Amino acid sequence: MKKNLFVLAASLLLAAPAALAQTTATPAVSATTAVSAGQRKAAEELLTNMKAEANINSAVDQMLTMQIQQRPEMKAVEPEMRSFLTKYMSWPVIKDDMVALYAREFTEKELRDINKFYQTPAGQKFVSKQSTLMQAGMEIGQRRVQENLPELQKMIETKMKPAGQ
Repeated sequence: MKKNLFVLAASLLLAAPAALAQTTATPAVSATTAVSAGQRKAAEELLTNMKAEANINSAVDQMLTMQIQQRPEMKAVEPEMRSFLTKYMSWPVIKDDMVALYAREFTEKELRDINKFYQTPAGQKFVSKQSTLMQAGMEIGQRRVQENLPELQKMIETKMKPAGQ
């Protein structure tokens, strides 16, 4: 039982960065490219306008809640998981990395243009709906996988059968 809880907790924690990601996987600017102070400032402004701190907190909470609903046995380790995520994934811990990421991904002008959108009523509505949309999107993905799980299981079984059987 403890081993199963550990495996479940570990898989949740490994999935957390993907659930929290808000940028594309392909960097627009090389990680080694120097960024200006203006880019960093614009990136920090953008993350503030996007309410990144609140969205990250909400995403972590939703992720833990969803995992516990799907696997009630994880309730026993919820405090430890929350503590771990707070220690390593809370906004104060990842803020500088996120600012650097956005500064690398976008030019200062792009960041300012994006910021203009987030300062509009439509931009703020988008921010307010982000966590709801993310949760609904995750639920859609999970439902689609569940609906088609027999197909995946069959594909895996076929692939895993020894030759000649």
